[in-house]
Formats: sequence, structure tokens, C-alpha cells
Amino acid sequence: MTQSLPLTPATRLLVVIVNYRTPDLTIDTLRSLVPEIQAMPDTRVVVTDNLSSDDSVTKIGGAIAAEGWDSWCTFMPLPKNGGFAYGNNAAIRPALQSEHPPDYVLLLNPDTIVRPRALQVLVQFMDEHPSVGIAGSRLEDPDGTPQRSAFRFHTLLSEIDSGLRLGAVSQLLNRWTVAPPVSDETFQTDWVAGASMIIRREVFDAVGLMDEEYFMYYEEMDFCLQAYRAGWPCWYVPESHVVHLVGQSSGVTNQKQAPKRRPQYWFDSRRRYFVKNHGWLYAAATDAVWASTFALWRLRRVLQQKPDADPPNFLSDFIANSVFLKGADIKPARCS
Repeated sequence: MTQSLPLTPATRLLVVIVNYRTPDLTIDTLRSLVPEIQAMPDTRVVVTDNLSSDDSVTKIGGAIAAEGWDSWCTFMPLPKNGGFAYGNNAAIRPALQSEHPPDYVLLLNPDTIVRPRALQVLVQFMDEHPSVGIAGSRLEDPDGTPQRSAFRFHTLLSEIDSGLRLGAVSQLLNRWTVAPPVSDETFQTDWVAGASMIIRREVFDAVGLMDEEYFMYYEEMDFCLQAYRAGWPCWYVPESHVVHLVGQSSGVTNQKQAPKRRPQYWFDSRRRYFVKNHGWLYAAATDAVWASTFALWRLRRVLQQKPDADPPNFLSDFIANSVFLKGADIKPARCS
């Protein structure tokens, strides 16, 4: 579905929210944006819906009209559930092609609550640092507890650390840990969580839109890697606070519930990331070291009677989806 966006010469920021069967959360996110819109009237918001099979279209469309948000918010139901990148690109593409493209695009999850001045801080940071291409907010729990939201790229060494989970090895590989401890400092990082990520328009000019062959997961890391290779670094801006109700929109990474079996698209996204960006041999090496070190961790967990916090069937599912069995196939799975 193609829909024109109400962008004007004054539009500086476009906020994109992708909804999939979380209408109440999305409405709460929109409500939290109201003070930011009042402070930055040059902001427009687009909510896309990935063919939700519930009452999302009725609820969200009704809330936008009833609350009077239609002066700054556009609702865009889509013809299929194409995933996170697809849902974002559906709004970003016409905005960039419009007569008045925005200076910045902010990706915002539907399971977020924007704290006061969060968007203003990001825009100000980007204005003051024209060489920065991407920046991310500090994500936090409702009580203010910070979440890890600034990351390093996945590498062969990071996969050893991720699989083995041994203190001495983790210390040795500290520089390659994907999710370093939360910092209160503003700093350059490899990539930030797509739950609240602002992107300069020129980054899209340089690398294009997000890769829609990722259904979900790894797409924001891939995008940040393409931007980095094109000379656009990524920064973490903790002065911008956004509450993230982790896993509420996907149901996969909610750490407050018993772990669920990883969906097929998670494995497809991981395999795509390594094969696309590093080649089959490197992907094979990462698969081999992760599977072997994770098997050692599973053995140690049993011997030391440690709690099992991993998804069910994780190792067998990982092996079944490794490049050794799937080859260089990086076609994505889809979610119904």
C-alpha cells in the first residue's frame, strides 16, 4: 500500500513505528510522543502495520483520529507481514522520495515509552555532530534500570565468548564482547538497538534502505555495518532515555518469562549476516566455534548444576541451521 506522507519543508524528523499485533502498546508509544511533538512541531510520525491479524488497524486508526494526532501522525496498513526492515522501509522510502525529505529518520519500537526530551536530545546531538550517521538512545526498564543497547559487531572471537561463557575467557576477549556493560558516557560504538535509533538522511543516500531479506533480528546491525563501511559512524547517546518493554513486540527476548524456542527467522538472520558480510568460510568458522564452545558450556552447566536459561533445543536448532547444513542459503524465513 502506497500512501503520501504529510511532509513539509519544515519537517526535520520522521519517526517510524512498525506495529504487529500490539495496538495497545503502539498507542501508548504514540501518547508518549505528544510532548516531543509539541516541543518539535517539525516532527512527523508514521505507524505502519504489518498485516496484523487482530484489531490493530481499527484500534490504532481510531486512536489517532480520536486523540487528534492525525495532524502529525499517519497510519499506513501494509499488504503483508514482511518483517521489521520491510515495515520501516515502507514509510522511509516515500519520505526520502518526497519533495521535502526529512533530515533524520528515527526508528522507534512499538513497545517503547519516550521519556521527556529523548527525541530532542538525539536531534540536537546529530545537529552538533554532522559527521555522525546514526545514534541510539539509552534503553531502560520502566523503573529506570538501564538495558544494554550499544553493541560491538559480531565476530569470530565474540562467538567464542558468547558460546563458552567462561569468566577467564570473557576477560581475555573483553574487547570483542558484543554487549559491553552499560555506560553513562556518550561514545562511538559499532551499532545500537533499533528500538530507538536515529539515522541521518545522507546515510540512506550512501547505503540505501534497510535489507528486507532480514525478517527480524540482525537487520539494524547489518545497517550500521554498511553505514560504518561507507564512513558514517554510530554513537550511543545516554542522555536520550527511552523505556523499552523488552520482547513485548516480538515475544522472543523477554527475559522476564521462561525462554522460548528461537524462531526460524532468528537463525536465518544470523546466517545471512555472516555470509553476506564476511563470506561462507568465515560464517562456517563462527558456526563451528559457537557450536563447540556452547556444547562445552552445556556440559559445564550440568556438572555445576547451573540454571538453564537458554532457549529450548538451542544447540540442535543452531546446528540444523548452520552453514554446514544450509550452505550459503540466506533466503529468509517468514512469519505468519
